[in-house]
Amino acid sequence: MIKKEEIKHIASLARLELSEEEIEKMSDQLSDVISYIEKLKEVDVAGIEPTAQVTGLENSVCEDEVREWNKEELESAVSQAPEREGEEFKVRRVLEEE
Repeated sequence: MIKKEEIKHIASLARLELSEEEIEKMSDQLSDVISYIEKLKEVDVAGIEPTAQVTGLENSVCEDEVREWNKEELESAVSQAPEREGEEFKVRRVLEEE
């Protein structure tokens, strides 16, 4: 069983504010998950090749292609921006808050 203090610590790392009821619920749920993981550790996987996915799908990758736009195409695209500087889109700065 995971202790309430551990749940509170995990919640603080994830920047979550949990009520006492939620802490109790999470304690039960995480304990169940850990118990299940312990059961999985008992499975004999000797000789089984590690697999990232099982569908057989493969990534489809194509080469990047630079295509020059004529002046009309460029002006049409850039004119749709809310703000611009010359031929570039102007966007707000993204700052990481602490």
